[in-house]
Amino acid sequence: MTAVIVVVVLVVLIAAVLVYAGVRRARGGGSDTDPLEARLAEFSQRGDAVSLEEIEMSQPFSERVVLPLVTKLGELSSRFTPQHLLETTNKQLELAGNPGRLQASAFLSLRFVGALGLGGIMGLLFLLSNNWPPSRELITTIIFTVLGFFFPQLWLTSRIQKRQKEIRKAMPDALDLLTICVEAGLGFDAALSKVNEKWDNELSLSFGRVIREVQLGKLRREALRDMAERVGIPEMTSFTAAIIQSEVLGVSMAKVLRIQADQMRMKRRQRAEEEAHKAPIKMLLPLVGLIFPTILIVLMTPAFLKISRSWTGF
Repeated sequence: MTAVIVVVVLVVLIAAVLVYAGVRRARGGGSDTDPLEARLAEFSQRGDAVSLEEIEMSQPFSERVVLPLVTKLGELSSRFTPQHLLETTNKQLELAGNPGRLQASAFLSLRFVGALGLGGIMGLLFLLSNNWPPSRELITTIIFTVLGFFFPQLWLTSRIQKRQKEIRKAMPDALDLLTICVEAGLGFDAALSKVNEKWDNELSLSFGRVIREVQLGKLRREALRDMAERVGIPEMTSFTAAIIQSEVLGVSMAKVLRIQADQMRMKRRQRAEEEAHKAPIKMLLPLVGLIFPTILIVLMTPAFLKISRSWTGF
């Protein structure tokens, strides 16, 4: 029994460290700068003569040990993962904005680590307590294991929805700025650069990636199509299709952008009205489950006390 407890504790600790490192990397890994290069530049500016080993040891433990371990685990798991699953996961990571620059294999390994972590924690608690029947402990452990397996996927889906919502909300204003820049005499690429400089959101980051791809030699229409696939919303698809069609047919870019901006603004207003119509339905649950019972208790308690006193004679 003691050996089993030790093994479970080790598994739980390793799983917890890996999950923490993956989440931390996903939250703070949006920068393009290599941490080692940043440390080297910092020491160079201060004029300190240090070795490469000292610079590496100055990095946090999670970036120095845990993250390479997660990456290696992902590389090993990719050998046994179907290619279709890897492609689907890569597509979902692109739709989420590639949080933490996670690869598909590393993200899939985090799912198994999360399952082992939650399942191991519950198993350890049950081994130490022994208050429940074995069948209930087994069912509870299986439930938490399944939850740990699906939690990273739920988190990724939430990131995708949040990013798409942010892009939908920012598109009308961004198209207005594009229209103003193009009407002022700027080219379309220069107008995209202005939007990228003006704001710091998911849409401006997408425009910035298009600009970099065009500067590296990629055709503008291909870069726009790839951006629409990375965003995954109908509004961006229609916008890129209109821009490509305007470029092919020679239609005025400013006129196309103004029409697209009006359409995006109208769609945003329609979505706001739709959310406003959903509000009464969403309010039913707290009203019926929380507010109405409270009001009923406040109103009926005096009457109930009077009736009980009349029956008991006190």
